[in-house]
Amino acid sequence: MRPQSLTARVLLVSTIWAVVALVVIGVVISTLYRQGSERGFQDLLRAQLYNVINSIVVNDKSVLAGSPQLGDLRFSQPQTGWYWIVEPIGEFNTPPLISTSLGSGKLPIASVDEVPFDIRYERFYTTVDSFNNEVEVAETEVVLDIQGHTARFRVAGNRDVLEADIDSFNRNLYLALSIFGFGGLGMNALAILFGLRPLDQARRSLEKIRGGESERLDGEFPREIQPLASEVNALIDSNRRIIERARMQVGNLAHSLKTPLAVLINEARILEAPHGDLVKAQADAMQMQVQSYLNRARIAAQRESVLARTEVEPVLERLVRVMRRLHPEKTFLLTVSPPGLILAMEQQDVEETVGNLLDNAARYAADEVRLTAQIAPEGVQGKDPGRRSWIAIDVDDDGPGLEPEQITVAIKRGKRLDESKPGTGLGLSIVSEIAGEYQGTLGLSRGDRGGLKAMIVLPAVS
Repeated sequence: MRPQSLTARVLLVSTIWAVVALVVIGVVISTLYRQGSERGFQDLLRAQLYNVINSIVVNDKSVLAGSPQLGDLRFSQPQTGWYWIVEPIGEFNTPPLISTSLGSGKLPIASVDEVPFDIRYERFYTTVDSFNNEVEVAETEVVLDIQGHTARFRVAGNRDVLEADIDSFNRNLYLALSIFGFGGLGMNALAILFGLRPLDQARRSLEKIRGGESERLDGEFPREIQPLASEVNALIDSNRRIIERARMQVGNLAHSLKTPLAVLINEARILEAPHGDLVKAQADAMQMQVQSYLNRARIAAQRESVLARTEVEPVLERLVRVMRRLHPEKTFLLTVSPPGLILAMEQQDVEETVGNLLDNAARYAADEVRLTAQIAPEGVQGKDPGRRSWIAIDVDDDGPGLEPEQITVAIKRGKRLDESKPGTGLGLSIVSEIAGEYQGTLGLSRGDRGGLKAMIVLPAVS
């Protein structure tokens, strides 16, 4: 799963890279320090070895003699892991010389087959003495005089000293790298947040456009983001021109059809019944049909515009006031919860959809019509699964209501269930079509008071 935030992605990648880099750096430095420390330890043992060699001679009795002074008390203190040993080899029969630190202890010797001598006739190996000290041994063989007396010299050093030094260095190294790592990560996060601030500014500008507070992406952006801001502003301008052009064409078409339809309706009044009534009814239907398709064309032209928005409460209050004047004998109750709901629709489309529902409810209600606008309940949404914000508007009356089989017929274009009431049968179909153009839905059901309940789900501004 990838994080959806660009900031989170950059921070995650940079953090992983920094951690991996610091771990690799720590391991490399620690390894190099260990290698250098081991070479230094071997150099120390080599120096002590040659000090012992220079201190040992063969006396007149062909016996090893000498008392090496290495300047290190550990060679004279017992069981320290620091020893020197001189052993005769070959036909040289004399007691060996051993440092007091080894005493009666034993120092296991690696065979020459396992650890051969190098080109300097030296060899180094690790072993464990009889006191459980892990020691590093430097060894060589030297001919001591012209008679060919030969001895093997060994100097051993306790590796605990070496390991303690390496451990101390590693602790300080990892502490320093941890402090530097956390500090670097913090500075890296600040740098990333500072570098991505223009994107946050662009996001806030887009939110202002969606909220209707601005019509363009305003502000100064870095050169990497400025082309994007310019393209967005150009897209908004182009969208606005398309909308204006569509509105102008709709207006022109409506104006060009208005006069011929008015002439037909006036002439129909002169004609004798039933021909006059038929012509007038068909002209009225034509007028409604033309208006319906013009509305659909206009909605299609501006449906994807981020500038289409209407505040719910003022529009519904105005519609309710109109209904109260048209139907003074009926009671109209309005509830908007929470206040401040905004629809992502043109105002005239909201007025036409809700107005048709209110008009139907007012004609069939006995006494009361209730109009409720709220955030759509969970599970109630429109046809667009990508949109998360929807507003449900309910129009509920206390009239006779509709049976389930009548509801399907009521939404069909031109169908009227009650011929005694005036109308063309286009109201609910127009509502359904406008809602569908905005990816919304219209649902009819029997209300709690027995009347018809119409619920229209429309897109909200996020």
